Amino acid sequence: MMKILLRIWRALPMWLHVLAMRTYRAKFRASVAALIFDEEGRILLFKHTYRKFEWGIPAGGLEYDEQPDRAIIREFFEETSMQIEIEKLLLAESSKEDRNISLVFLCKIVSGTFKESNEISEMKYFDVNHLPQMLFAEKKLIRWAVATLNL
Repeated sequence: MMKILLRIWRALPMWLHVLAMRTYRAKFRASVAALIFDEEGRILLFKHTYRKFEWGIPAGGLEYDEQPDRAIIREFFEETSMQIEIEKLLLAESSKEDRNISLVFLCKIVSGTFKESNEISEMKYFDVNHLPQMLFAEKKLIRWAVATLNL
């Protein structure tokens, strides 16, 4: 049932996504994201079942009373059945457009085998110079990280 609802959500127009998020989300949210690069410098992306632009970085929201480092580990596991380890916090920024604070961690996969979830149907490494169609802000973040980390 959840897969069907997520596909319906994806089919709705983007303006409705924005309106729903601004109406039903808290006034200000905190999210976490993981940037994971392989030994060739490629970035790991998830294929989301509910997004207009399906490919994107692993991310999710903090639950109440949850520490950000635990949140990204939990989110990644819930969506893939895989364990990650945080190497360091790369960025903490606020966004006026969607009233969100994002905490971006550099991570690595330490164990597990990918299992599809309701939210994520696939994961794949992409060359940072040949990214798929995805949110502009996420492409910008990846390019910033590549420059900052000298990858």
